[in-house]
Amino acid sequence: MNTSQMPKPDFLDILFNSRNKDYGAYDLRRRYDRRVRNAVASMAGLVLVSVGSYLWATQSKAGESNIKPIVAPIELKTVEMPPEEKPVTPPPTVKTPPPAAVATEKYVTPRIVENDKVKPEDELKDMDELKKDVAIGSKTQAGEPGEFENPFEGAGGTGTVVEPPKVEKEQGPLSFVEIMPEFQGGADAMNKWLSNNIRYPHAAEENGIEGTVFVKFVVGVDGSITNVEIAGANRVGGGCEDEAIRVIRKMPKWKPGRQNGQSVPVWFNLPVRFKINQ
Repeated sequence: MNTSQMPKPDFLDILFNSRNKDYGAYDLRRRYDRRVRNAVASMAGLVLVSVGSYLWATQSKAGESNIKPIVAPIELKTVEMPPEEKPVTPPPTVKTPPPAAVATEKYVTPRIVENDKVKPEDELKDMDELKKDVAIGSKTQAGEPGEFENPFEGAGGTGTVVEPPKVEKEQGPLSFVEIMPEFQGGADAMNKWLSNNIRYPHAAEENGIEGTVFVKFVVGVDGSITNVEIAGANRVGGGCEDEAIRVIRKMPKWKPGRQNGQSVPVWFNLPVRFKINQ
């Protein structure tokens, strides 16, 4: 037998010699080349189908784009120009003649000079010498006479004195005046009086309540304190508001406020500070 015709052992047969070929690895290795060929063929077929679909779609759109739009014909018409408007000629200006000059008599300003220096035209004329149909002006000129009212007629005194109208006093206290009311002795005396007369409320002291109470009151014409009330919506509490009202009502008379030289009632705002001394 020719040795060249003897079947050559495969690499897999040599690799799996005296091994279990039914395990699965032998069969997988034996069919590997065929599986690779099938996968390559399937992928090539998928690529060809995709490319063919793209080319077919492109050619279809290109065929549709060859449709030309229909353009309607445009009909040209002769444009008629509007008639020219004739310019409107304004009516001629009517010239009104100037009013006739009024006859005037020069007004002479009274001056004290020597008798020999007085000119005849500068002499003062009596009211009876002035003509009723001549007006008084800055110079003497001729013109059309007319009836003019005498500005000095009825200007004589009657001997009675005209009194100025009485101004009624404003009702109610004022908020601002020329001279505001003041505690007797000034601000220092007022602070000293308050510190000597204020008693810290027991409830506020026990609860550690501190704050400022704003009190509003009226300083009367005689300096007395009336209409004492709390100003604003904020409250300190603990009886501080009641104590502030009590002390303000006990105050001695103030110096009243003055307006136009007269004493007037005035509203006054006073802050009262409550602080616990440690």
